[in-house]
Amino acid sequence: MAQPLEQLLALWGEPLGPGPATPLEAVATDSRADLAGALFVPLVGERFDGHRFLEPALREGGAAAALAQRDRLPDSEARALAESCGRPIWLVDDTLEAYQQLGRLWRRSLAAPVVAVTGSAGKTTTRELIRAALAPLGPVVASRGNENNDIGAPLTLLRARPGTAALVVEMGMRGPGEIDRLSRCAEPDVAVITNIGTAHIGRLGSREAIAAAKCEITASLAPGGLLVVPAGDPLLEAALAAGWSGRVQRVALADEVPAFAADLPPADRVAAFDPAANTITLQDGAEREGSGLVLSLPLPGRHNARNLLLALAVAQELGVDPSALRSMAVDVPGGRNRRLSLGGIDVLDETYNASPEAMLAALDLLVAPSPEGGAGGRRFAVLGTMLELGECSLELHREVGARAAALGLDGLVIVAAGPEGRVMAEAAGGGVKRLEQVATPEEAAPVLHAWLAPGDRLLLKASRGVALERVLPLLHPAEASGERG
Repeated sequence: MAQPLEQLLALWGEPLGPGPATPLEAVATDSRADLAGALFVPLVGERFDGHRFLEPALREGGAAAALAQRDRLPDSEARALAESCGRPIWLVDDTLEAYQQLGRLWRRSLAAPVVAVTGSAGKTTTRELIRAALAPLGPVVASRGNENNDIGAPLTLLRARPGTAALVVEMGMRGPGEIDRLSRCAEPDVAVITNIGTAHIGRLGSREAIAAAKCEITASLAPGGLLVVPAGDPLLEAALAAGWSGRVQRVALADEVPAFAADLPPADRVAAFDPAANTITLQDGAEREGSGLVLSLPLPGRHNARNLLLALAVAQELGVDPSALRSMAVDVPGGRNRRLSLGGIDVLDETYNASPEAMLAALDLLVAPSPEGGAGGRRFAVLGTMLELGECSLELHREVGARAAALGLDGLVIVAAGPEGRVMAEAAGGGVKRLEQVATPEEAAPVLHAWLAPGDRLLLKASRGVALERVLPLLHPAEASGERG
């Protein structure tokens, strides 16, 4: 990105030291990056301070200019550094806020529409579905990895170029106010809320508070913009009524519609989900019957059918013909919706993170018919603790155990030594055929070696802090030896 100097001067005034002779060609927050022609922004966190690398970035790194935070670098020191390096330094109150200002400034210079995505579960998967659905428009820039926070959102915006056709910005949160800031940074044209669940309920206190926080995505949604949400959620509808009066498009799967309360707004887009064929068939949102376009799901599962509907609504809003989406390829980051074959065992790798809603959806996917056909093998799961659930934690872990029992899993290993593991095991005990509780991911491996046989299906899912992915390399050398029964 090339930032005109007059725009930077309007943001922060005259810099200390000499003014830059040419527009700044890039923005960097990592001193190890290529800083030639770049504006270096030293960020401050709980355990790091980029100001430690400010002088090396200017002297050896080749940065063309820098920002500095007033409480980290006094005016006199900043002036002396700028003059000795021959590089301008702007002093600001908060370098993170200034970084977000840069992202917003660059976003306003682009012709590309911006799509923002948040929700309690499925944000990253839906982000990637939207990226794929918008591909017919041209190059799409989307958040990478964990770029869903105060630092990641402006980074995504700043990666866009004049030829970018669309941007997709994922917005996560751990507390109120965070999505509001991200919305004001990205100023989206279309916003998507995947669902309102219980992730981070320990921090926010209630699902009502979570709904209000997720609806902050409309803080800077364009007045004529579109909000896309799942239909039938009274908490979401109440939160929207309190803060958004613009356009809303609601989506739903056909078999969900009869359960919706009569006083809630109807779905605008409905599709019938066929898990055996792994397809959705679009239906008229008012008639709720008849056949239409059939779309193949790039990812299996009922939850992903709903996520695809959200992506379809975004694509149609931005001018993509739905018929162009009959078959889409989606590559999600590791630990999410990943299928592996280890020793003839079908592994569903969901180790990246887990909320209660995502855990239940993954269990349903585990026992769902395989789109490839066939009866399929036995179903096993390794489930770990779900974090940041506060006072609701025991009840939500109990609910997961009860779902495992209701599905009649052939085996369940619970990786949780505390009370959450105990209540999950108690709830699962009456329905699963084999049950073990262990303290670490490594302890799950010998249990699985004893149970699994070729043709079985295995789910791995837990919160990030459990590091359940440590089980995977321990399965590689295993030759399945479990006895049927």
